[in-house]
Amino acid sequence: MSFGQRGGYNRGGFGGSSSSGSSGGGFRSFKPKPVEVGKEYDVTISDVSRRGDGIAKIDGFVIFVAGAKQGQQVRIKVTQVSNRYASGQLVDGSTTAAASEDTASEEESTEEDSTEQ
Repeated sequence: MSFGQRGGYNRGGFGGSSSSGSSGGGFRSFKPKPVEVGKEYDVTISDVSRRGDGIAKIDGFVIFVAGAKQGQQVRIKVTQVSNRYASGQLVDGSTTAAASEDTASEEESTEEDSTEQ
């Protein structure tokens, strides 16, 4: 045999199979994505990418959000999902959602006070 050890045992090289049980090519199997295109999610922007997009994570799955800043709690709509990450956009008014809820509850309590008098 002129091409090394072809018969004996297999070292798991290009032509052979490995006994480690992994699938070929070094690819790992991908579990179902925790997000879906078109759905909305409440997230916290934990970091900013090199391109300036906000980065959020849902169950460890990365979502890039254009126009979001680190530390913001926002509502996003997922626009694209790939094997390793997703892209999303801010839902209108999501950056002030917490503030508007506070304002709405204050207005309701003010209305109740005025109707009781």
